[in-house]
Amino acid sequence: MKHNFSIPVLFVLMVLLLSACVGQTGQANTPRTLSVNGNAQVMLAPDVAYVSVGVHTDGPNAAEAVAKNNELAKNLMNAIQALGVAAEDMRTTTFNISPQQQYDQNGQLTGTIFMVDNTVYITLRDMNKIGDVLGAAVNAGANNIYGVQFDVADKSAALSQARAQAIANARAQADEIAAAAGVKVVNVQAINFYNNYPSPVVYADNKVAAGIGGGSVPVSSGQITLSVDVNVTYEIK
Repeated sequence: MKHNFSIPVLFVLMVLLLSACVGQTGQANTPRTLSVNGNAQVMLAPDVAYVSVGVHTDGPNAAEAVAKNNELAKNLMNAIQALGVAAEDMRTTTFNISPQQQYDQNGQLTGTIFMVDNTVYITLRDMNKIGDVLGAAVNAGANNIYGVQFDVADKSAALSQARAQAIANARAQADEIAAAAGVKVVNVQAINFYNNYPSPVVYADNKVAAGIGGGSVPVSSGQITLSVDVNVTYEIK
């Protein structure tokens, strides 16, 4: 019997045959992989601190409340500068004026007072002055202390060290797992990493701080943990 194939039919058959060959080749060339997570931590001693202190005042009208607040804020900044803190290391981050209605026991409106809040953000480059600055701030009129945050100004060298250690940790795990499975790590296919270095924060109690009569406030900076995590995918054979 004689078979006749038209050109379109032959074309379709050729495409299907080529697709099958490519699929088999692609499957044969797909590398086997192993993914592991590596981690490293580096402990750093803080060399800079950030302090937020505030002045709160109130009065029967906005002008009086602001005038009182300005005087206290000025005294606060002068007291901190007297300890050797540069003017450029102090900045106002919050200044609010808000009215608050007053009521008697029967719920009747008796008047309105105006509350003013001024928050100053201070960068301290001398870690030995933290306690003195807090004590001076309170004595100068600060009645809100929002916290002390510790940090390291330059983390670049520590980050490089942690990244190298995290990669080494990942490779050690990969070699161990591969050996247990009877295979060998041969190439790196992909690397993902992220840094995590939260700064420890010491929150001062406003009521305790407000009762300080002089001297510096005892503050412990502790250490900062800088952490690097990596995910590495290796080719195995």
